[in-house]
Amino acid sequence: MTHLKKRIHLIAAARPNFMKIAPLYHVLARSGWAEPVIVHTGQHYDDNMSDAFFRDFHLPEPHIHLGVGSGSHAEQTGRVMMAYERVLLKDPPDLLVVVGDVNSTLATTIAAAKLGVPIAHLEAGLRSFDMSMPEEINRLVTDRLSHYLWTPSQDGDANLMQEGVAPEKIQFVGNIMIDAFEMLREKIEARSVCTRHHLKAGNYGVVTLHRPSNVDDDDTLKALCEVLVRISKKIPLVFPVHPRTAKRLAETSLMDGLKAQPNLTFCDPLGYIEFMSLVCDARFVLTDSGGVQEETTYLKIPCLTLRPNTERPVTVTIGSNRLCTVRNIEASVDGILQAPCHGFEVPELWDGQTAQRVASSIRKIVGAEEGVAHGA
Repeated sequence: MTHLKKRIHLIAAARPNFMKIAPLYHVLARSGWAEPVIVHTGQHYDDNMSDAFFRDFHLPEPHIHLGVGSGSHAEQTGRVMMAYERVLLKDPPDLLVVVGDVNSTLATTIAAAKLGVPIAHLEAGLRSFDMSMPEEINRLVTDRLSHYLWTPSQDGDANLMQEGVAPEKIQFVGNIMIDAFEMLREKIEARSVCTRHHLKAGNYGVVTLHRPSNVDDDDTLKALCEVLVRISKKIPLVFPVHPRTAKRLAETSLMDGLKAQPNLTFCDPLGYIEFMSLVCDARFVLTDSGGVQEETTYLKIPCLTLRPNTERPVTVTIGSNRLCTVRNIEASVDGILQAPCHGFEVPELWDGQTAQRVASSIRKIVGAEEGVAHGA
């Protein structure tokens, strides 16, 4: 089969992936040499966790949908590997681009590596140095198997070189999440979601919690809920509830007590535009997410990360992000409320131009020229 354009597979699986592939998809789609193909594994498959993001970012329906669904880490990884292998055997791309650190990233990387398909990892080199995190395992294996490693910050370059990766495989391209925000900034700033929840801009906090270490243990979850209740008496909180967290709050009968608090507002998971509207107007964000640490840093909004470590240490170094425990969250919130927000520096190349740099790198990798046919 002969193609005029180089076929690039972009793997989408979970919410952060959709945001990361969108800017790159649009840059590649506008080029005269690339045929970007969205491969949706189905790891997140309900509307709020998936379809809404495609609408927000003006992405087309996935060109390939693996329909894997939920399951244990092994089940999900195995199903994606088997389903994606069938795709590769039928019609392999010129380049596979994987993003982030979810199970589908690992699975598609392994399937492609075994079949000799070139692999590029966008958001390479991030490390928490915590092997109890499934994401850390995914990051390590994906980086080891990928042929091209695009890093979001220079600590990623240092991590990869410390692990013995050849320098020519590494390219510092910046943070693709900032491109996603800038794509939709005008719509985000026009949305004013906080007013819908009767909140005043600058006078509330946003909460997002979903990691097993925070929500799977009954005692930890109960302690967290108690802290949130106390904080809500000082400043209103809005809590878009992840499905995993909603299930645990229901199982432990903690949700009823939380909903009885007048200053605690709950809502379903939000699309990117609505969620970022809430974040932009927040006084602070309390989270255990990875990407939110980056977005708050770019927006110069204080972030409290409920984890013992982070794979995005640059956010801690510049002072926009603080690692917290259940025991010191409240004191950290008190510090934010009592002191004016300091101006934080924005890390290098977090400038909304990462997708352009990645596209330029892809063009060199696949040797694309405008309008020149090639065999696939």
